[in-house]
Amino acid sequence: MPKITLQHLIHTLDNQLLFPSGACLTEEALEALIDSRRADSYQTCSLLLYGSVKEDCLSFLGIPPYATIFQDKKQIDDLLNLSQTVRFSIPILQSLDYFKLHDLYTYTHVLMVFALSTLLAKDLIPDYQDCIQLSATGPTHDVGKICVPLHILKKTTPLTKMERSCLEHHAAAGYALLSYYYKNTQHLACKVAFDHHERRDSSGYPRGIPLKDPLVEIIAVSDIYDALIMPRPYRSGAYDNRTALEEITEMARQNKIGWDVAKALIARNRESHPHYREVTISTEKRGTPPSYNVYGVVAEETDPKDKTR
Repeated sequence: MPKITLQHLIHTLDNQLLFPSGACLTEEALEALIDSRRADSYQTCSLLLYGSVKEDCLSFLGIPPYATIFQDKKQIDDLLNLSQTVRFSIPILQSLDYFKLHDLYTYTHVLMVFALSTLLAKDLIPDYQDCIQLSATGPTHDVGKICVPLHILKKTTPLTKMERSCLEHHAAAGYALLSYYYKNTQHLACKVAFDHHERRDSSGYPRGIPLKDPLVEIIAVSDIYDALIMPRPYRSGAYDNRTALEEITEMARQNKIGWDVAKALIARNRESHPHYREVTISTEKRGTPPSYNVYGVVAEETDPKDKTR
């Protein structure tokens, strides 16, 4: 990986500083950090046996449109059975406690991305072991948001350029945190955290590289979809499901994401659940985005010395 100069610090939930702002994040620096704590060990726990995760996840799956996507009880049973095989270290799971207490949007989001990406993986990935591996990344893809101040995560008005930089920092922070806890910079969860905002046409962040890994792309599309259909503080309401799927389709047309994963998502939204390769895409757009949405809008920086404001 090329070195990244960090604009913001990276710390653990217990405020242990891993990298200060201005530091260069490189694989060598991460390996040195890992070696310094190689003797540390952490207890592990199955995701669905941790706290109220199982009950919360099942509750969220009953909310439309997930109620349609997961209408078959066997799908939910398969999801639960697969998830039982995946274990996480306690410090990683504690990030869920943090989000549930302080930012319910993110808590709900990571559980739904986990559920949806695991379901899509069954459609798109023939290798069962790859499905298990991917299942272990959904609930960790946004762990770097513990390094983003809550007032930025929950802001209802446009972010300033610096605040936007801090929000986007969560991708690199997640990569560093998961590398640290897994003691392995090559773990798929680390790659997903780092690259889930990259796009095929190199228009994403934090590195602006082409998104080529199909496993990461499943998480990326699940992340986009859930962010659209669920409430967010920066807009007046959620996207209705049709409009959200039209947004996903438009991203595929622009080569930001691949057609296979877009079609798999659309197939799961149809009650007949056709095979994704049989899905035809409508070119007619009838959806209506929320009336108020400041996502991507950059606010003017305010100089604290300027007394006229």
